[in-house]
This record gives sequence, C-alpha cells and structure tokens, in this order.
Amino acid sequence: MNQDQFTLDQTMIAVGDGHQLNVQLWGNPDAPETFIWLHGGPGSGSKDKHKTIFDPTRHRVILYDQRGCGKSTPYGSLEHNDTNAAVADISLLADHYNAKTFTLVGGSWGACLALMYAVQNPGRVNRLVIRGVFTGRKSEVDFVEKGGFTQFFPELWEEFVASVPDNHKADPASYHLPRLLGDDPQAAAQSAVAFSSVEGSLVSIDDRRVPIDEETFDPVSTRIEQHFVSQGCFVPDGYVFDNIDKLTMPVDIVQGRYDFVCPPITAYQLHQALPNSTLTWTQAGHAFGDRANWESTRALLCR
Repeated sequence: MNQDQFTLDQTMIAVGDGHQLNVQLWGNPDAPETFIWLHGGPGSGSKDKHKTIFDPTRHRVILYDQRGCGKSTPYGSLEHNDTNAAVADISLLADHYNAKTFTLVGGSWGACLALMYAVQNPGRVNRLVIRGVFTGRKSEVDFVEKGGFTQFFPELWEEFVASVPDNHKADPASYHLPRLLGDDPQAAAQSAVAFSSVEGSLVSIDDRRVPIDEETFDPVSTRIEQHFVSQGCFVPDGYVFDNIDKLTMPVDIVQGRYDFVCPPITAYQLHQALPNSTLTWTQAGHAFGDRANWESTRALLCR
C-alpha cells in the first residue's frame, strides 16, 4: 500500500514559544472520527511505520512530531518544552483540524501523554488506545535508571556502571544526567550514548543489540527524554493514578509480558483502577515493532 496517497495535509503549525510542529493529516477525510497519534520518547518523533496500525480507508489520523524532535523546530530545543505545553499542543492541533473530540493512540511516553491529556481534558477524549504503559511515576523511571532490570540483564547494568567514575557507581544516572543536559556537546553526546545503550537494549523481545556508532549518533532524542523524566514529567509523582476518576472514557491497553522498559505491573494497576478498560497481554517486549504488540493494537483500532 502506498501510504503517501492517503496524505491529506502536510504542514508546519506554530504552537507558540517559538515552536513549530511538523504535522500530517492522513487517511480518510470523511471518516466519522479523528485519531491522534502520540509518539514515544519523549523526543523520538512520528514515523511512517506508525501509520500501519491504522486503516486509511476508515480512519482520519493526525500524526506529528512533538516539540524539539523529528522535523519540528527549533530542533532539540528544551525551552518551553514540558508536559503542559505538550498537552496544550494536542488541543491546538485538534482545533486546527476541526476535531472537537477524538481518540488518542500512543505507546510508552505516548501512552503517558495520552493519559495526562485525558485527565485534564476528559470531555474531548472519546477513547484511549495505549501500549507499553508508562504513567511518569518515579518508580517506573527508576526501573531503568536505577537498575531494576538487573536480574534479567546483569551485563547491561555492569556496562552502565562501568561508564562512570568510582564515586558515581552506586547511581550512574546521577553522573550522566547533568552532562547530558549541560553545555558541553561532547560530554552530552557521550552520556546520551550511555543512556541510550541501556534503554535501547531493553526495548525489543528479539534481543538484537546493535552497537551505537558514537560518530553518527544524534543525542537529541535522549536529551529530550531525560529533560522530561528528570523533572518527573513535570507533574506530581503519581499524577495519573491520583486523578484516575477523570478517566471515564473507554481505555484499551496493550501490554507486553516481557516489557523491560515499562514493566507490566503498571498496565495491570491501571486496568484494575479503570472499570471501563480492557487489557490485552502480548507475548512481546516494549517495542512498537514487536509483532504481537503491533497486531493487538491494530486489531483494537480496526475492530
């Protein structure tokens, strides 16, 4: 299928604070409902592969690169780039395309942003379809950055520890974070590689580790991600669960049993707290591309 034939609009939209977002409207212009795709990271950007979970003959989809990433500008900017801005951008884009209500679809950080938007704007959200659930809690971040995965991938934690001086080995992230977000480009790039090497090795159930080429590696996505998670995603710890009563719309959850980035317990806790939710377990990891995750998400969207 030629995806380009279903592109309805491709543009840059100013959202304030000097930011412009790269936005695409895609699918069927006469579809009865609009879907908004929220990519992960934060900082990774929307990609053509993300369209494959939708049916362009039935769905009208807004896809975009969030602030600072992909083709949005200014590229890599951390200024005016936080969760409140990200939530406001969703409303702005929906208004631009005359979508009064819509379904939010996303995985990982995209799932977190969907939940946070729905908490603040429940009247605009018809439904959530989320995968690889992340809600922004410190305990969820610590699973990766404090070595909660160590009993499953001991060599990854040893490599992360080995990348820092002796006085930081108990908490390697505390060494890399200020370097990553600092003003020294070389130090930032080195620490971005360290963070990305860990998380990237945990993403897919296929366990295919591809060494990072430090000469060509772009640290922007990692910088944006750590900018958010180091600030608790700019919301109080437990924000989603503390406001769970706002989420009365249908919530469909897809969760890999072998997700070592966003552990399955979070998806289970969310499902238990939401009477109007479904939970589909998959024999998969965290990745969008793990086939069981892709198939289950597409099935929910195309049922």
